[in-house]
Amino acid sequence: MDLKRFITLTLLTLLAVLGNAQAQSVPAQLPARVLDSADNGLLVLSYHDVRDDVAVKGDPDAYAVSTQNFAAHLDWLSAHGYHPVSLSQLITASQGGTPLPPKPVLLTFDDGLRSVYTKVFPLLRAYNYPALVAVITDYVDMAPGRTIDYGYRPFGHDDFLTWAQIREMQRSGLVELASHTDNQHHGVQSNPQGNQTPAVITRTYFPATQQYETAQQYEARLRTDLALSVKRIRDNVGVSPKAIVWPYAAYNALSNKIAEDLGMPVSFDLEGRSTPVTRDLHGLARLLVTGNPTVTNIAYELRRDVERDGMRALQIDLDAVYDADPVQQGKNLDALIERVKTVGPTHVFLQAFADPDGNGSADALYFPNRHLPMRADLFNRVAWQLKTRAGVKVYAWLPVLGFELKDPAIRKALAIESPESDGIFRLDFTNPKVRHIIDDIYEDLAINSYFEGLLFHDDAYLRDTELANLPQEGADGARTQALIDFTLELRNAAQRWRPKLATVRNLYAQPVLQPQSASWFAQRLDLFNQAYDHTALMAMPWMEGSRNPEKWLDRLVVAVREHDPQLSQTMFELQTVDWRTQKAIPGERLRAQIRRLQAQGVRHFAWYPDDFIAGKPSTKDARAAMSTRNFPYPEK
Repeated sequence: MDLKRFITLTLLTLLAVLGNAQAQSVPAQLPARVLDSADNGLLVLSYHDVRDDVAVKGDPDAYAVSTQNFAAHLDWLSAHGYHPVSLSQLITASQGGTPLPPKPVLLTFDDGLRSVYTKVFPLLRAYNYPALVAVITDYVDMAPGRTIDYGYRPFGHDDFLTWAQIREMQRSGLVELASHTDNQHHGVQSNPQGNQTPAVITRTYFPATQQYETAQQYEARLRTDLALSVKRIRDNVGVSPKAIVWPYAAYNALSNKIAEDLGMPVSFDLEGRSTPVTRDLHGLARLLVTGNPTVTNIAYELRRDVERDGMRALQIDLDAVYDADPVQQGKNLDALIERVKTVGPTHVFLQAFADPDGNGSADALYFPNRHLPMRADLFNRVAWQLKTRAGVKVYAWLPVLGFELKDPAIRKALAIESPESDGIFRLDFTNPKVRHIIDDIYEDLAINSYFEGLLFHDDAYLRDTELANLPQEGADGARTQALIDFTLELRNAAQRWRPKLATVRNLYAQPVLQPQSASWFAQRLDLFNQAYDHTALMAMPWMEGSRNPEKWLDRLVVAVREHDPQLSQTMFELQTVDWRTQKAIPGERLRAQIRRLQAQGVRHFAWYPDDFIAGKPSTKDARAAMSTRNFPYPEK
């Protein structure tokens, strides 16, 4: 954000204060609590290899569990009221048949490893526990001499199940089969830079032609593979699988539809710990068992309140990574990855649009799309590197209305007509043509990139003098809700290709501190917190012209509690630069502000900008303020 951007936001704030429209607040409605397995949601545990010789800590296979610990898990589940269920029971319950027992648990085993027969199957029989085994059919009865890269060593014929072993387990009545694809358990090239992302969700990039796989080619590849997987199971075992376990938990609406067309209406991912049982059995949550956990570890994970997990997010300008020189761009990316890995936040809000003039709207995009220039095919590369190398969740940060279409006549015809000359350029989202364009942009982002959530930019506001075709704000927040509904439409467009996307939306502080200004912005915290997973409140006192930033933040916390008493959804996003003077805010002061806010119960923090090139705020201050590690120092 540069000085021009700061001036724009200052004018917005001033106009809001001067506005005459009044907005009445309505009582906040807390979102429904996440249904855990203890509340009769379905708990699904995801295992891989089970061996006798797994190291207590630091085993080269992070997904391996010792036979002793696995048996102890079964003991603990039985002793604490969990009831084992099968896939067949789950399907019956979802269709209105016999309901599942209290605290149901389903065991799943991925990849079809030999240990499922030699180590797991005897214990399943001993405890009378059913299980679901997901096999990569191309690996079953692997030809002698063939190996595949299984991470820490090559795996061959003796590491995977044979069809004879699978038939024996299936005949026992304890083991049901799922497809884990025939041969899509790998990565494919997903961008010009050579990154590999999961094959099921990626339209392959072909360097020789410098083109991506077409939609038709992509669909044909998935359909051919899944059909072959189903055929191999049916031909060798005599049953057809009813479920698909997606490799790397990566799937989309199209892959689910193909699977369902082939007789697999149940699908599993790795998002969350438990799932309510409904008719829709797509995307069932599973808890991935890693690190050879003891009973104590399992008990802690199942009992802890995940809603109390705090978020720490760095909002990152991809404009700062981009460089016309590929060598320098690579250096910038390395600097970003090193910074994020060292600091250790939970999330990165990554800019997916190019805004080189700093006016808050998109001049171009960082992904292939149908409507705006692509400055560089960069977002997917950076997002995937952040996930795999720095271990954070990446949310795509994108405008809602601020897209500067290149044809001046079209841009003018589709823009919001405003009596004011300041502010961010925005398209009129009540125009069906505009909705179609922006829907396409969000869909294209999801088709071409990997990310786990969306941050809706601060361009989603409306003056009370704009779009007279919309009703006035009123007590019900009609204009606010119209913008919310549009953002959820955009989320849905992206979710066709990236399911279970989390949502965060930027909110100006003024409508919270002075509710009478809400009608001018068409933004309200209570409605935001009902609609989104989190609200990123711009807790930026210098931007708001406060003479006492700390007392201003105290007032903001009090105002937020009116709508979010537990501060469970509102993220306080701090500024690291005073844009009036272009001077960095001292790191010690930022740390003190976060400590002050934490003492008042604030759980979630972000800051902007994070200058990873210059290392400002300093790494020391960034770790102390934004790390989620218990002991926030660089890993040796």
